[in-house]
Amino acid sequence: MGEEVWLAELFEQHRPQLRAVAYRMLGPLTEAEDAVQETWLRLARTDTDEVDNLAAWLTTVVQGRAPAPDPDLARQREVVNAFLTAARDGDFDGLVAVLHPDVVLRSDGGATRARHTTVLTGAWTVAAQATTFGRFSPFARPALVNGAAGVLVSAAGRPLSVMAFTVTDGRIATIDVIADPERLRQLGLAGLDD
Repeated sequence: MGEEVWLAELFEQHRPQLRAVAYRMLGPLTEAEDAVQETWLRLARTDTDEVDNLAAWLTTVVQGRAPAPDPDLARQREVVNAFLTAARDGDFDGLVAVLHPDVVLRSDGGATRARHTTVLTGAWTVAAQATTFGRFSPFARPALVNGAAGVLVSAAGRPLSVMAFTVTDGRIATIDVIADPERLRQLGLAGLDD
């Protein structure tokens, strides 16, 4: 078996995981498939003798397609604040205006809040969901999450969720929500003042 055929078979073993990673990052399946195909093309041009861990290398390459966050923290906060205001006011058009058309919202509710575990894609879908959670806006406050603008939602000194936003070109490209009580406990957020 030639090296190219061996490499193709090895890549196919990793394709489902790469597709899952790309889908979580990019949303639409067509974009995820494009990212996986670009990863294959890059692999085909790479000297694999230099790659120690192929799975990690492939994942890193596919993750390179993630939208680059806006480096200006003040601008990120401005967009996130506009999102929160629109959600609080039930302003669907205002939400759609600050969301990238292909925005991806990933929420992890863990085992105890499984109904909160979901992936939503598209500005209209995410905006519709955000308007239903506007009632939590009095409990939301700005936070720095992984060095970027985020939101902490807490009530009675207990964290309910943490939201991390990726703002790209003045619009929200991704929203990652942790609502899993166990993961929130591990973050050491207990005893917060409201």
